[in-house]
Amino acid sequence: MGIYIIRVPDIGEGIAEVEIAAWHVQVGDTVAEDQVIADIMTDKATVEVPCHVHGKVLAFGGKVGDVLPVGAELVRLEVEGEGNLKDSPPLPPLGEGRDGGVRAGQVAHANSPHPNPPPEGEGVKPVSVAASKAAPVAKPVAQHVVRKEGERPLAAPSVRQRALEMGIELRLVPGSGPAGRILHEDLDAWAARGGAPAAGGSIYVERNGEAAIPVIGLRRKIAQKMQEAKRRIPHFSYVEEVDVTELEALRARLNQLHGSTRGKLTLLPLLIRAMVVALRDFPQINARFDDDAGVVTRYEPVHLGIATQTEGGLMVPVLRHAEALDLWQCAAGVARVAEGARTGKAPREELSGSTITLTSLGPLGGIVSTPVINHPEVAIVGVNRIIERPMFREGQVVARQLMNLSSSFDHRVVDGMDAARFIQAVRSLLEAPALLFIE
Repeated sequence: MGIYIIRVPDIGEGIAEVEIAAWHVQVGDTVAEDQVIADIMTDKATVEVPCHVHGKVLAFGGKVGDVLPVGAELVRLEVEGEGNLKDSPPLPPLGEGRDGGVRAGQVAHANSPHPNPPPEGEGVKPVSVAASKAAPVAKPVAQHVVRKEGERPLAAPSVRQRALEMGIELRLVPGSGPAGRILHEDLDAWAARGGAPAAGGSIYVERNGEAAIPVIGLRRKIAQKMQEAKRRIPHFSYVEEVDVTELEALRARLNQLHGSTRGKLTLLPLLIRAMVVALRDFPQINARFDDDAGVVTRYEPVHLGIATQTEGGLMVPVLRHAEALDLWQCAAGVARVAEGARTGKAPREELSGSTITLTSLGPLGGIVSTPVINHPEVAIVGVNRIIERPMFREGQVVARQLMNLSSSFDHRVVDGMDAARFIQAVRSLLEAPALLFIE
């Protein structure tokens, strides 16, 4: 019998490390060739790692949530024959992870060989983040918790319905799912401890407790990206009010004429069209800044990042060549990339390469926001909600539909005057929407 080592594969695109997202086998399991043994996550996608041989699992190189460099030992197998342990020179010890400590559950690497390339055709395959079957992880014990006033707990509709039927006040239940999402087992645990208030019972009860939620997976990637963006980019924000009354009238008319055959239009395709037209005169804003090399790259194509909320957290899929799309193609493209991000099935080319980002919270958009730039871009445009308010027009008070654009820019490469002129150009196009279609 021999030892066969499967190592963290080189996925390409300059990826130096990955996070273990899920294990599909356990120590002691017998695995077959081509059987998926693990899911690993980069900052762009989750991929499956297949087994290269038939053997028995002896040890793992880490637990779910651990970060491993490319080439590190992922799985150790017992196989018939000599295996591959003695075929390569040893690797140096892996050392410490970003958290500053040796990763728990990690196999020692002092005598491990360099990775052998998998046979032709073997490698990694994109998979859905939502479909990953994570290995059991110890969940925090449910504790009494009171959320902030008005804070809506995260939970699926079925969980909300069941909580209503059980007489449980959902805001008091801690969630053990991603981002604190409340799961069915959290309701069961709450009820088992007698935490559910009796019908008509008082909610004015002193409560104590806390729940530790590990920041792993996509949530850790989001945290790293946001920290990097705020650390490296000197943001400045600019807010402008836009009268979208005529734009909304045009949208309603287009939906009346073509909605049944081409699909309904939201505000976003019209806003994207306005950004595309305005960017022709402001190429310094449709750009990416490599601050390590000191180079700003300006782009003629508009590869638009669409900030999208998913079950696991915020992702930014990319609508490529937005400048070449009409309104309905744009609407279909936004729906496609957003759905791909939410289901984890977006192709790799739609998860990177954006040149400017658009973010919108729809009806939750508030009055003003200060969006964080998607590094290494230099600008992000944020959409706030539309509100009907009184406005003076030609000496008369009239009702108009008003909306704010809250945008942020990288002050290292975008001057305040240029940012303001760009947003004013977008505003002019939105307030006179016929100009969107004049070349």
